[in-house]
Amino acid sequence: MKILLLLSLLISLTSCEKYTTKFDNINVDEILSSDRLLKNYFNCVMDKGPCTPDAEELKRVMPEALQTECEKCSEKQKQLSRQVIHYLIDHKSQMWKELSAKYDPDGIYFAKYKDDLGS
Repeated sequence: MKILLLLSLLISLTSCEKYTTKFDNINVDEILSSDRLLKNYFNCVMDKGPCTPDAEELKRVMPEALQTECEKCSEKQKQLSRQVIHYLIDHKSQMWKELSAKYDPDGIYFAKYKDDLGS
């Protein structure tokens, strides 16, 4: 009985874990204003090129974050996500279409964020 209780506790603690915040202070404005940097991140998450550690982490958590409405994201990560999504929609529509096709081909997840994105 004690083992079942311990396992339940460990499972609940694991499921509440937040994503790492060690990359929360990257300069998103610098990335978005540089075609070279933005393309490198894009190629990473699209499996078209090598990944920096922060881009690899983004690629790893993106599917789950979309599915769970970013429940494990910090407030900073949510804010940065909105900033990047707005930028891509407004300025890099082809990249946005490709990302949407790969990570949300049925339009299920991004539809949840439509009001939040102001689209």
